Amino acid sequence: MHADFDGLESEGATRRDTGPGKEAESVRGTSRLPRLAAGVLTLLTLTACSSWRNPPPKDPDALADYKEANDPYEPLNRKMYSLNMWAYHHALRPVGKAWAWVVPKFARDAISNLSETWNEPVAFFSDVGAGKSRRAGDSFMRFAINMTAGVGGLIDVATPVGYPQEDGNPGMTLATWGVPSGPYLFLPGMGPGTVRDAAADGIISIGLAPIDYVPKGYGLLTFNWAYNIAGRLNGYADAIDQIDNVERDALDPYAFIRSAWQQQQAVKIEAFRNDNRATVPDWYN
Repeated sequence: MHADFDGLESEGATRRDTGPGKEAESVRGTSRLPRLAAGVLTLLTLTACSSWRNPPPKDPDALADYKEANDPYEPLNRKMYSLNMWAYHHALRPVGKAWAWVVPKFARDAISNLSETWNEPVAFFSDVGAGKSRRAGDSFMRFAINMTAGVGGLIDVATPVGYPQEDGNPGMTLATWGVPSGPYLFLPGMGPGTVRDAAADGIISIGLAPIDYVPKGYGLLTFNWAYNIAGRLNGYADAIDQIDNVERDALDPYAFIRSAWQQQQAVKIEAFRNDNRATVPDWYN
C-alpha cells in the first residue's frame, strides 16, 4: 500500500523536512500497473454494489456536508481504508522500518531522486497538455540535466541550477480542462483520490512514463523490478511517521485524511491552473 498522505499531518505532528508533495513523489515513478488494477477493481465494485453508496440526506445541513465531503461511497471507502491500514500495521510498517534501518539515508535519497527524474516525462506531457510552458520547460530540463549530470537521475543536479521539481500530473491537466473530479475514492494501494485521479494516474500515466517501456534484454527487466521494489520500500519508510501521527492525533483518521487531502488537492490544482509564467527560469533574470 502506498497512500498519498502528504500534507496530512494532524495537530501536533511534525511536518517532514522534505516539504509538500514529497512523500507522494518518493514512489511517484514506480510502476502504475498495481494502481491500474486497484482502480479498475474498485470502479467495477462501485458499479456492481449500490449498497456501498450513501444516498443523499434530506436534511439541508446534512446535505451540504454530504456534498462538501464528495464521498457518496464512504462505506466502501472506509472498508478499503481499514484494509490498507491492516496491511500497513501487519506488513508494510515493519518492512518500511527495516528498510530505513538497513539502507543509508544517502541511498534512500538517491532512490527518491531516481523516481522523481524518471517521472519527469509524465510531468512534462501533463504540463504541455495544460499549456503550462514554463513548467513544461522546467520538467524537460530537469530530466535532461539529472539523466546526464545526475548519473541517470540518482542525484538532483537540476534544482540547484534553477529547475525545481514541481507538481504536475494528468489528473491536474484534466482538471484544467474542466473534467469533473467524480466522487472521492480510497483505493487499495493508492490511498486518497477521485475517479478522475484513478483514471489519469492508472491509465494515462502508464503511457507517459519511460520506465514502463523498459525492454527485457540486457538485464533491464531486472532493473525495472528492482527500481519498482526499491521505490515502494522507500515510500513505505518515508510515510511511517506521518501515518502514525495521523492515527495517534486524529479523532477520525479516515475523515481527517479525506478532508486534508481534498483541501491540499484544491490548492495544488488552483496553483497549477493559475501558473502562467514565461519559459525563462528565475536564475536567468
